[in-house]
Amino acid sequence: MMLTPVVRTLLLLNVGLYLITASGIDLIGRFGLYSFLSPAFAPHQLITHMFLHAGFMHLFSNMLGLFFFGPMLERVWGNKRFTIFYLITGIGAGLLFAGINYFEASQLRDAVAAFQSNPSPQSLEVFLADRGLLVQGDDFLRAFEDNPTDPSYIRGAIQLVNRYYDQQLGIPMVGASGAIFGILMAFGLLFPNTELFLLFPPIPIKAKYLVTFYGAYELYSGIYRAQSDNVAHFAHIGGMLFAFILVKYWGKQRNNFY
Repeated sequence: MMLTPVVRTLLLLNVGLYLITASGIDLIGRFGLYSFLSPAFAPHQLITHMFLHAGFMHLFSNMLGLFFFGPMLERVWGNKRFTIFYLITGIGAGLLFAGINYFEASQLRDAVAAFQSNPSPQSLEVFLADRGLLVQGDDFLRAFEDNPTDPSYIRGAIQLVNRYYDQQLGIPMVGASGAIFGILMAFGLLFPNTELFLLFPPIPIKAKYLVTFYGAYELYSGIYRAQSDNVAHFAHIGGMLFAFILVKYWGKQRNNFY
């Protein structure tokens, strides 16, 4: 497959930044996308996060999608429009993710404030249980229940809750997945009947069905994901949503699709 100029540049940029990160330089800590409520948030992160990756497989899967689907879109749109598309879908993905995160983090902030106003063993148990953190036989919780008015246990409980809140705000989101899912959406809209051959399972499937499946899966996972799921599903949805809007806005004619 002949690589197009922008796709080639994006591949080199993403791989190069990954190698710098893998060498021990903390680019993610500075340029990953933090929660709007985090003191580490900066506006430039809405752009920079999409060029960083948390691991080799994260990088590989995203660059594989860019490699296979990006060149055809760049040939259809040209270099400038493809670049605009990539940036807008990536930024849009970050905005939707950050918006959902802001809502969730605000709820967590309110829960922390509520606990601080009533730092009892019962309220600590509820706080932990609501977040899937309650461990049966937890030594600190049991000791707090035995000493509910002890100032040292009250301070420890407040510190525990605050530490959890800070940890949640301190997790940055990185990856080109939003833009890549945007590319997948655009490909499905422009070439809906093109058959793609999946590796797992090894069957052919039309692009429009693949895009529909991915969109439905990401929406379900974003709403019902487990606490241990570290995938930014709403970023994927954001990329697809902005891609849909852009393709429709640019007004590509259906009779040019195949």
